[in-house]
Amino acid sequence: MFKRTHNCGELCSSNIDDNIILNGWVNKVRLHGQVVFIDLRDRYGKTQIVFDADEYKGDFELIKKISMEDVLSIKGLVRARIESAVNPSLSTGEIEIAVSEFIMLNESAPLPFMLNDRDNAEEDLRLKYRYLELRMEELQQNLLIRHRAYQATRSYLSENKFVEIETPVLMKSTPEGARDYLVPSRIHQGKFYALPQSPQIYKQILMISGYDRYFQIVKCFRDEDLRADRQPEFTQIDIEMSFVDEEDIFRYMEGLTHHVFQNVAKIDLPNSFPRITYKDAMETYGSDKPDLRYELKLIDLKKFTDLSEFNAFGAVERVKGLIVKEGAKYSRKVIDELTELVRKYNAKGLAWMKYNENGFEGGISKFFSSDLQKDMGKELSIENGDILFIIGDESKIVLNALGHLRTEIANKEKLISDDEFYPVWVTEFPMFEYDYKNKRHVAMHHPFTAPKEGDIALLDADPSQMLSRGYDLTINGYEIAGGSIRIHSTAIQEKVFSLLGLGREEAVEKFGFLVEALTYGAPPHGGIAFGFDRLVMLLAGTDNIRDVIAFPKTTSASSLMDESPSLVSNSQLDELGIKIKKS
Repeated sequence: MFKRTHNCGELCSSNIDDNIILNGWVNKVRLHGQVVFIDLRDRYGKTQIVFDADEYKGDFELIKKISMEDVLSIKGLVRARIESAVNPSLSTGEIEIAVSEFIMLNESAPLPFMLNDRDNAEEDLRLKYRYLELRMEELQQNLLIRHRAYQATRSYLSENKFVEIETPVLMKSTPEGARDYLVPSRIHQGKFYALPQSPQIYKQILMISGYDRYFQIVKCFRDEDLRADRQPEFTQIDIEMSFVDEEDIFRYMEGLTHHVFQNVAKIDLPNSFPRITYKDAMETYGSDKPDLRYELKLIDLKKFTDLSEFNAFGAVERVKGLIVKEGAKYSRKVIDELTELVRKYNAKGLAWMKYNENGFEGGISKFFSSDLQKDMGKELSIENGDILFIIGDESKIVLNALGHLRTEIANKEKLISDDEFYPVWVTEFPMFEYDYKNKRHVAMHHPFTAPKEGDIALLDADPSQMLSRGYDLTINGYEIAGGSIRIHSTAIQEKVFSLLGLGREEAVEKFGFLVEALTYGAPPHGGIAFGFDRLVMLLAGTDNIRDVIAFPKTTSASSLMDESPSLVSNSQLDELGIKIKKS
């Protein structure tokens, strides 16, 4: 191998007449008789190299055998391209290398798919040969964005006196929420560690220990069903602060988010972010992570449907809808497709009416009198050519179904701008949800979230009405970060555990070390955790989280490249005292 003098992305006209050495992969081969043009690639870029039979002193027949993804080491002279061959889209597009010598470092086997077009291969095939896909410019740029996001995060937090502290990867299983990934102990047979779903308990203990500003870029693990923006192992920016309230956390986290977006992608976010309560987010947008790049607000319609002859909505809890501008163009086929969409979210159907200058028509319009239609048209500010979609059902179903319908219509109508970013805080989450199956309350965030100070009395009176000091940061319909002010009172923490169905003995068994630590002078504290992968996904402009992770898992939590998870030998199981139960 010749030791490279330059990389494949840095040579320019100032290097003309320089003798240089490049190493890299063959990106493209173009045969023109006795001249062979090759684009040589490394992670820095591409450079055109030229083998000319009239000038090259070696065996030219070997040159003709060079193929895609072969690894070459070349010596040559930098020269200017002819004017008609200049490529302005390449940083090296003004020059080329006349090759004098080359070494074939490694020949590539025939490729399972073409690397210059990701769309020409199924994702499963690309994941199996992930090391090939990672050579693609798009993914290399994504991982560079990820690298810059790491650096920007660390620089901002360090400058603001946060201390990076590692917490254990092998910890006690505390199954609240998602399932734990369990790790059997060889030394303590029959006992298990868990991989952390979050460093939550440890970072609270660090606050009790006096480290008032902590952060960690940390791997977390959750054994749950996957989707495009979720993985079984993921990275989060974990942050905790003492002697703070929500305003302090919002200020510092707005600063962090602004710093990362500016330094990584030159995107300017507002210095402070708007806020919306959980209740208003659900009622207005049908989602606790609303995309505010477009309007499409949900509207209450029950007072109108109660005056109509449409009896199907008579006894339901809620009737809401949304107006689609110029939606009267929708065919019955499109409306049927939207109906099937809301049915996926347990809605029984999707009612509709189109509007023109004479009032409503089609759908359920015949059940509404002309006077009622006039009142609706005036109050709703609906216009000629619009369509009104309506769902009636239980409140939770109505809001959820309409929220997904809103997103679908925004995509269909191209209301979403890809180069616009709209961060918003969602606050005042309910403290609890009621699990009717198990007849107990469950924490909306997690069991360490503090209630609003004015709602503490409701712990005894009516927990279902309590609001928490939890908050989420959302951007463009994605939850980017979630956190809360924590409980620092032993009495309140024990009461919350009790409401969650954890008796004192069970609470001590699961969280005893935290409960005990709270008794030794716990300061008021709170924090947040950013989904780092999802953050990078936004910065990279992709909607698939696997595009920003070097070696992701599939939606079935498997790795097609290394074939994990895999079977292990009986001797390994024997060491651990484990037998596999055949199902």
